[in-house]
Amino acid sequence: METSPICPVVWIVEDHEPLRRNLQRLCSPARQLACSATFASAEAMLKELRNVDNAAKPDVMLMDVGLPGRSGLEALADVIKLAPNCRVVILTVFEDEKKISDSIRAGACGYLLKSARPDDIVEAIHEAANGGSPMSPAIASSVVKLLAKLMKPSTPIALSPREREMLALIVDGLTAKEMADRLDVSIHTIDTHTRHLFRKLGVHSRAAAAARALRDRLV
Repeated sequence: METSPICPVVWIVEDHEPLRRNLQRLCSPARQLACSATFASAEAMLKELRNVDNAAKPDVMLMDVGLPGRSGLEALADVIKLAPNCRVVILTVFEDEKKISDSIRAGACGYLLKSARPDDIVEAIHEAANGGSPMSPAIASSVVKLLAKLMKPSTPIALSPREREMLALIVDGLTAKEMADRLDVSIHTIDTHTRHLFRKLGVHSRAAAAARALRDRLV
């Protein structure tokens, strides 16, 4: 008997009601996603996050930056503290490099413009759930360059040939699925290796990994 795929649980934090509803509709079982909660403010989301059991906490959170009250950036640290396994993807209309770099350095795994196509948002949620760091192409290159400048000096690191190969694919901007196809392994294997590579590099996102790779000439 075939088993049903496990759908990542998604929470949406967006104060613009029409967009919030559209995002909620995107996170449907037909797309192998499950939206269990939506919020119009960071305060309401954090209150719920404090009260729910660990099993009910989201796998992925789509969070706007420009929320009323506490901004998405201000709420990030609390989200990570309350739900360390949750992958936060920032959704915004802004292409402000400082906001982007601040959100990623604060622990967000990715950054998408609200103008992204619905299919791209769905793909980004799945990529985040699988350990990736989705980012709109329009901002990816500038973010990597900016992060490379902002990152603190670090000690030299030795990488295996496979780790260098994976890092090169991250720098090239391949998604977790594309990396799996290229290396002929499962997405789960890519997820495991990516997390190990992040620990070795001392980073928390694909953008930061790419920034260190470029800065330290690791690939």
